Amino acid sequence: MFRLAIQMAGHRVTALIAVACAVLGAAALITATGVLAESGLRSRLPAGRLAGASVVVAADQEFRQAGDLPLALSERRRIPARLVGELGRLPGVTTAVGDTGFPAALVDAHGQVVPSEDPRVAGHGWSSTKLLADARVTGSEPNASDEIAVDRATAAAAGIEPGDEVQVVVNARPATGYHVSAVVDAPGAGVYFADATALRLSGRSDRVDLVGLRTAPGVEERVAAEIRTKVKGAGLRVVTGAERGEAAAPGAGASRSLLVLLAGSLSGIIVLITGFVMASALAVSIAGQRRDLALMRAVGATPRQIRRLAAAQSTAVAAVAVAPGVGLGYLLAGLFRDLLADRGVIPPELPLTFSPLPAFAAFLLLLVAVQAAARCSAWSTSRMPATEAVAASRSEPRDPSRTRTRIGVLVVLVAMIMSTPPLFLRTAIGATATPIAGIVGAIGLAVAGPALVRGVGGAAARATRRSGSAPTWLAMANFRAYALRNAGIVSTLAMAVVFVLTYTFTQTTVLAATGHDIRTGTLAQLRLSAPALGGIPSDVPAAVRKTAGVRAAAPVGTTTVVWEYTQFGDKEAESGSAAVLTPEAAGVLDLDVQDGGLDRLTGATVAVSSDVARSRSATVGRRVSLVLGDGTRADAEVVAVYGRGLGFGTVVLSHDLAAGHTTTALDASLLIRTDGTAKARQSLTTLAASRPGLALAPADSPSAGGLKDVPPETWINLATIVVLLGYLLLSIANKLVAATAQRKAELGALRLNGTTPRQIRAMMRREAAVTAATALTTAVLFSAIPLALLGQGFLGRPWPAGPTWLLPALALTVTATAYLTIELPTRQALRTAPAEAIRVH
Repeated sequence: MFRLAIQMAGHRVTALIAVACAVLGAAALITATGVLAESGLRSRLPAGRLAGASVVVAADQEFRQAGDLPLALSERRRIPARLVGELGRLPGVTTAVGDTGFPAALVDAHGQVVPSEDPRVAGHGWSSTKLLADARVTGSEPNASDEIAVDRATAAAAGIEPGDEVQVVVNARPATGYHVSAVVDAPGAGVYFADATALRLSGRSDRVDLVGLRTAPGVEERVAAEIRTKVKGAGLRVVTGAERGEAAAPGAGASRSLLVLLAGSLSGIIVLITGFVMASALAVSIAGQRRDLALMRAVGATPRQIRRLAAAQSTAVAAVAVAPGVGLGYLLAGLFRDLLADRGVIPPELPLTFSPLPAFAAFLLLLVAVQAAARCSAWSTSRMPATEAVAASRSEPRDPSRTRTRIGVLVVLVAMIMSTPPLFLRTAIGATATPIAGIVGAIGLAVAGPALVRGVGGAAARATRRSGSAPTWLAMANFRAYALRNAGIVSTLAMAVVFVLTYTFTQTTVLAATGHDIRTGTLAQLRLSAPALGGIPSDVPAAVRKTAGVRAAAPVGTTTVVWEYTQFGDKEAESGSAAVLTPEAAGVLDLDVQDGGLDRLTGATVAVSSDVARSRSATVGRRVSLVLGDGTRADAEVVAVYGRGLGFGTVVLSHDLAAGHTTTALDASLLIRTDGTAKARQSLTTLAASRPGLALAPADSPSAGGLKDVPPETWINLATIVVLLGYLLLSIANKLVAATAQRKAELGALRLNGTTPRQIRAMMRREAAVTAATALTTAVLFSAIPLALLGQGFLGRPWPAGPTWLLPALALTVTATAYLTIELPTRQALRTAPAEAIRVH
């Protein structure tokens, strides 16, 4: 059977090339998604400044829930300082260091803050240098309270050497002069103070960030095992080797979790599209072999053998295409990782994990998909009686299957229902229903497509029978007669258009709605921030409020929370970003409060968006269970419900509730509402210029604008659209080439009947035109309802926000694709003599 399948494949190379390209692209996309998912689960950051530690003990930075993946906690969770002494006395431990990070930044001779990797935790005590691996120190240890040591890169950026004097801003205090006693040659080391000075500046004497241990050679695993036994149940992690990097940077766990979530969100779209494309490519390939399969039925082949033959042939072609597709997938994953790192979504140091698992998963998934699709494509021919199969091999069924049409209409109706969530769920999760509904609708079109194509072709043929030219009438008649073949082409073209329209306009509409929420909800005109210092200095808010023309000023911060709630009787937990506000926020922000008030944000209180207030019964006066960014559980009272949740998040914490549960106690920024005069702005500009590290910017646009302001997730979605559109267009082109090449006998018969090559080319061009027009029309119709509902739910109008040039560009792309991939194979087919074309077929 396998040998026969290979022999038959040699006569259908063009169609099988389409199958191979579909499988190759699917293997690349599935492998790339698998690499991202595996990296999120297994990848580890380099140990960095903890490379010299044999064992690291730190708090567990993950929230674990039964039956689900752990959620990362991005805020540093600290541990008791007494552990330093207790662990240092264990057998085999030679050195025990309690490491504490706090905000510290150098100011150069020009009054500019020297950038660092993370200014929020750049300051350390000198004893932390014992955790470095082979660090070379130029100079001497800082002993006095006014002495520091800095790493080589920071010293070079500040233009300082041992013996120089430099200004340092510590914990957002006013800049103070320090004597540089040493330069440490180690990457990302930071700023080192005398241990007693560091303890005083950090403000934490009873807790440390982590404990690093050096052990005697060869005993680190024994020591780690003993410590795990000692601290069992205390919420601590004891790590060695590659896992030390995450202890140094707890935010890395959030980055890895994001990779898993990203891979999960992409996998649904990718599986739908690749499955659809492969199934349609296999349908074209099997349709081109209907006569061969029918003749095999006539000479005694059983239905099961026919299906096995089709599956064996498709599997052989897929096996050839999987290997290069997997290799391309690993390359694609690397490019995607570079994009994520460039946009700041993941740390640049976070590597991908490459293993055979994604390739193996892609191979198994594609093997099952190809086998199932090939058997389904051959099902109709294999089940026919032998004589009927031979008779039907030259033409398609006169009437499309009513059952198939009904199933397709049902799928379309389900897609329309799936597009309704944006009407009552104005969140990013609600918006994801729009592209999914569009793609499901396109799948329904593929199922019900033959009936649609036959109807459109019949109407066009009747309209052109008397008034149209012969090539036009022939094109319309062909379009109607070969409804199955043309439906596969139309549905794939429509799939590409629907995918791009719904996916792109979903992103732009959510961005527009988010921007509108932020613009209308921000009463402040200016935002004062200090990213290079790790946060706003504590004395700045008072100075700003005393500035002439300032009407209100309120600090604003961000953190992460895990919200535990019960839904349909099951316990759920959702992690997300949360704003941190004080009661003064009511003077600079208008969150469209619908119940309660922001002025009540004191103590253990929160405000929630109206969407989650409804879905989680979190009305004013109710209490909600939260896990704060450092893992601390909190029971908070809801004191306000607001409507602009898309722009300001689903939950807002009071400043009192978040205090002591963030990596640094400093506020991220200060929103300022003035009287609108130029004098007030100039006074604030002067204030910002007088303090190193302060930056003044418009309140609703903290950066310079342009492409840099586009959120990272939008870049990710844009890259996804480009890659999947390229895959769809390549698959469409191959399918059209294969379908046209299989019509050599048909074109030869027309020529023998007196049709000229010019008339045939005109006929094929008109077929391409009606194919593109039908695909575009149905795609716009299938996209219109989901996008209208999205626009109504998010913008209050029945149309989305987005680039107006997108639809014309798609129309041009689809038309050009249809024209070129039909015109070129037609010209090639016309080079074959008519009699020879019929004989070979």
